[in-house]
This record gives sequence, structure tokens and C-alpha cells, in this order.
Amino acid sequence: MNNATLTRRIKSFVLRQGKITAGQEKAIKELMPQYGISYQSTELSVEQIFANNNPLILEIGFGHGHATWQIAQNNPHNNYLAIEVHSPGVGSLLMAIKQHALSNIRIIQHDAVEVLNHMIPSASVTGFHIYFPDPWHKKRHHKRRIIQADFINLLVDKLTANGYIHLATDWQDYAHWMLDVLNSNSLLVNNANDNKFIPRPEFRPLTRFEQRGLKLGHQVWDLMFSKKVK
Repeated sequence: MNNATLTRRIKSFVLRQGKITAGQEKAIKELMPQYGISYQSTELSVEQIFANNNPLILEIGFGHGHATWQIAQNNPHNNYLAIEVHSPGVGSLLMAIKQHALSNIRIIQHDAVEVLNHMIPSASVTGFHIYFPDPWHKKRHHKRRIIQADFINLLVDKLTANGYIHLATDWQDYAHWMLDVLNSNSLLVNNANDNKFIPRPEFRPLTRFEQRGLKLGHQVWDLMFSKKVK
């Protein structure tokens, strides 16, 4: 399947635009010129954007960015490219970037599949973070899930050797779906000792959403797969 076909078939989001606050709107207006990257149909120079050649971590669908800015703050030796389509979340992350004086995050407000196809060079990403994507829990909607074989093939192409894919979900059915999809890719190896799920890595902070769920007895599943070295 070529990239154009993949772009048409898979969308990394469904646009459900929530209410944007005045602070979020102001942040987008004032801070996106500094921390945002406009979508383009040509490949990015990551080194030029960040003025260094540090490892690149790409997060898809960061929500309001609570985990994003904390991970970036705790790992200043990495560059973080965060992709989200929803304006309230983009505004929230921009506010956090300014509040915590973070220089290692950039934001693209666009569909992640198109960004990956056109802007991200092959073998340039050290890690992908996809936390709590929409589970589309009804069976007839499973085709809308972002974690599909073709999408994982696209991520693997962008990964460096030994690069990783880290996923997290609070839907058990989706967790096993993710596990099956990742296991089906011959270029990936499961980092879990039992070849299933890993404990939450220390670098992934608990979100407020996740904390509420855990208090209610909900479970969270983390998966970590690495690209094999040829």
C-alpha cells in the first residue's frame, strides 16, 4: 500500500472540538509562531528546528499535554515533536511550555498520518508515544482505530534502529488489539518480559484522567516494542 492510500484510509483523529478558553486562545495566537510548526508537504530538518541533533521523540494525540510537558521537562536531552488537532489541547500545552520555560517541544496541529507521510524522514525518530487513543469500543467502529497494521508499518519506517513504540490504553480489548497488531510486524520485538505488557515506565507520568480511573479500579495497559537491528 502506498503512502497516498494510507493517508486516505487512516485518520489519526476525529475532530470533536471542545470549548476553548481565553487563555488557550491567547496562547495559540501568541506562542504558536514560536513553538508551532506549520504543516508542509516536504520533509522537516529536525536539527534545524531544534538547533541540535538530540534524539527525537514524537507524540501523537497529546490531549492537553499534561504528560507531554512533564516528560520533556524531565528529559532535556531529547527533542519532542507533539502532534494534536484539537485547539484547546494545543493551547494548554503552549501555556505549559511557557510556564515551565521548555525549549525542547514543538507542536504540529495537523493530522498525524499526513505529517508522518510528508514531513518526517525515514529512520529519524527514536521513539513514538501514543497514549490513550480513542478505543472505538463498538466492534463496527474498530476500523477507525489508529493502531492498524498499515499505520504501524509507517511508524516502523520512521524509527531509527532500536527505536521504540510506546502505547498505553485503559481499554482491555484495545490493549490486546494493539498487542496483536504490533506482534504481527516482523521488524518489531516486544520489550515485555512475558511478551505481553510492561509496567508503566517511570518516564510516563500519570495523567489526571488516568488517576481518576485507577481510583475507580480501572486498569491501564502499557506496551513497548523496539525496532530490530538488521
